[in-house]
Amino acid sequence: MNTVLSSKGQLVLPAELRQRDHIRSGQRFDIERLDAGQYLLKRRPVADNDGLVDWLLACPEKNWFRSIASESTDSL
Repeated sequence: MNTVLSSKGQLVLPAELRQRDHIRSGQRFDIERLDAGQYLLKRRPVADNDGLVDWLLACPEKNWFRSIASESTDSL
C-alpha cells in the first residue's frame, strides 16, 4: 500500500487500513527510526473508556441524566 507525504510533513493512512484496524482521528502513534528510510509506526493503546465523556455530552436529549440519591454507608 502506498501513501504520500504532504507539504506539511503529514502521512495519510489509507482508508482500508483505518477501517480494518478501527483507527479514528485523534488517535496517537509512536514512530521509531529503524534505519535510513525505514520507520516503525505503532498505535498507542487506547483506554477502554476513551471518548466516553464526549459520547455522554453528545446526548441529544436535554436533562436525560438525573442525579440519584446516594446511599449512606453509616449503617454498615
